[in-house]
Amino acid sequence: MEFWEASFIDKQEMWGFEPAISAVLTNNFFIEKGIQNVLIPGIGYGRNAQIFRENGMKVTGIEISKTAIELARKHYGTELTIHHGSVNEMPFDATKYEGIFCHALIHLLDQEERAQLIRNCYEQLSEDGYMVFSVISKEAATYGQGKSIGKDRFELFGGATLFFYDRETIREEFEKSGLIEVTEVNDNYPFYLIKCKK
Repeated sequence: MEFWEASFIDKQEMWGFEPAISAVLTNNFFIEKGIQNVLIPGIGYGRNAQIFRENGMKVTGIEISKTAIELARKHYGTELTIHHGSVNEMPFDATKYEGIFCHALIHLLDQEERAQLIRNCYEQLSEDGYMVFSVISKEAATYGQGKSIGKDRFELFGGATLFFYDRETIREEFEKSGLIEVTEVNDNYPFYLIKCKK
């Protein structure tokens, strides 16, 4: 919590305003599937929400940093619903979402929290809904750097902890939640895009 609040206070719109490649690919996928409402856990300041909104989807976010929420409202308006809190506290509403997009978030959590996030997202999906996660891959140059704090998990960047995925750990963590596809994406770092269907 403190890490992200401090990061947004210090660096503000640290990733610019262009959506991540993962968001562009997921947007295209959601359009193809006729998705109308999208939940974005870890919405940050909203840069990845905008592409979905521009394509007619209603977006709701969850964000732990108050500063990030203020930035999102400044840039994208107050009609963007963002629940303030940790993704570990999901659900924040009773809505079932047709699409959930979770970019570069789950790999910041420990094993128990990752399992909980996958479960929480799956439970908030409507029948036939899709959830898409982007996760950092072991192919990243930062894999193995920093302080080791568990299998494939390292503390880097002044306090962020990252869990690096491979196809085996993706299968282990997502197969019980409707895993349908895993693709490789280069999004500043090597990522996997994980698609699941309810």
